[in-house]
Amino acid sequence: MIELEMAGGAGTVTGSKYILRTRRATVLLDCGLFQGRRKESFERNRAMPVDASEITSVVLSHAHLDHSGALPILWQRGYRGPIYVTPATRDLCAPMLEDSAQIQMADARHIDKLIARGVELDPVTPLYTTDEVVGALELMIALPYHRSQVVAPGITLTFLDAGHVLGSAIVVLEIDDEGERTRLAFTGDLGHRGLPILRDPEVAQGAHCLLIESTYGDRLHAPYEETVDALAATITRTIERGGKVVIPAFALERAQELIFTLQQLRTARRLPRVPVYVDSPLTVKVTDVFRLHPECYDRETFAQLHRDQSLFDFPGLTYVSDVEASKAIDEDPQPMIIIAGSGMCEGGRVLHHLKANIEDPRATVLIVGFQAEHTLGRRLVEKRRDVKIFGVMRPRHADVVSLNGLSAHADQRGLVEYAEAVRDRGPLRQVILVHGEEEPRRALADKLAAARFPTVALPAVGERVRI
Repeated sequence: MIELEMAGGAGTVTGSKYILRTRRATVLLDCGLFQGRRKESFERNRAMPVDASEITSVVLSHAHLDHSGALPILWQRGYRGPIYVTPATRDLCAPMLEDSAQIQMADARHIDKLIARGVELDPVTPLYTTDEVVGALELMIALPYHRSQVVAPGITLTFLDAGHVLGSAIVVLEIDDEGERTRLAFTGDLGHRGLPILRDPEVAQGAHCLLIESTYGDRLHAPYEETVDALAATITRTIERGGKVVIPAFALERAQELIFTLQQLRTARRLPRVPVYVDSPLTVKVTDVFRLHPECYDRETFAQLHRDQSLFDFPGLTYVSDVEASKAIDEDPQPMIIIAGSGMCEGGRVLHHLKANIEDPRATVLIVGFQAEHTLGRRLVEKRRDVKIFGVMRPRHADVVSLNGLSAHADQRGLVEYAEAVRDRGPLRQVILVHGEEEPRRALADKLAAARFPTVALPAVGERVRI
């Protein structure tokens, strides 16, 4: 018997955890943090619906926290088995998990200070500290793309390039469960074809079951060239009226793609010559990891790397780590571009820049990635008249522009075409849709049904699916 349990990331785009069970082994695919309303997120992450003593091994698709961020909790619960990752994912998890722990610890200290001053608040305990991060990192085993490895009794793993973020992988598992043989392909987050820097996703061969994400299952991305044109036009329009452009961006991939694209636009003289600040210590560390892994680049980017080593730098670009330098950005009245974390505006330095600019009608908040339900980023995309920042409702006078063409996720067409390509290359008999909100997931299921896929499942969290 082979089955998959949805321990998270079903009907939502966060908290991905899928438990593969056979008669001889139990493998956890991804171990992500749930993100949403803060109280609910803390409670769901603390609950951790995975029995660490049951897990034979863990396979991680990529380093984004909604896929990797709960690994230190798993270590905290006693897990000491292997965690299989690509080399780039291993290098990225170190700064990203450490940053996650540092933020939690800082939040707890801040709440303790407020309580000491007489503010009536409940104490906050970090989900984990840097000690648990180090413990999880020690368990990681780096496996390059296309190299097969037995990861549990009767289960062999091969990573393919998912083209989503640096080091992201499509997980292919060859399963021999006492003579019952099955090949499972898990996309993790599937990349958007045609974007710069990374290669396009590779197609899994001979899969019987496809476990595929559905983040953008109900929409299409604008062509990359159109998105770049809109990016240049939005920035130019904002600068000409004297405003600042604030871009919330994930430290992994989105920030690097933005820097790379801005460099190209500056070289082509399509942008005003204003300062560009990357205000995120984590982005600085992640960008350093990018420089270490040119093996993940597409041919065009690799060729540019040999012509010019400055893939992520250009005149006028400043990486900011120092807190005082970050504060000085908002004190400077001149127009500028500010790229800051976090991508969904739920923490990090972007909140300070939003606080400083949200009431300025000259400013623009430029959204370039998916925004989950109940996040500040989603409320901005919805163009709410008032938004809460640091606990205070503030009128939104700044313009909000959304450009999904830079998304690192495949859109509906990309997801359907990938599923069709897998079907064309093997005896595909089952598709399971995960990592998507319900409406996009149902829309993708309808498209797959129209394309004559025989079995398309939309399991809920806690549900088990027979493979």
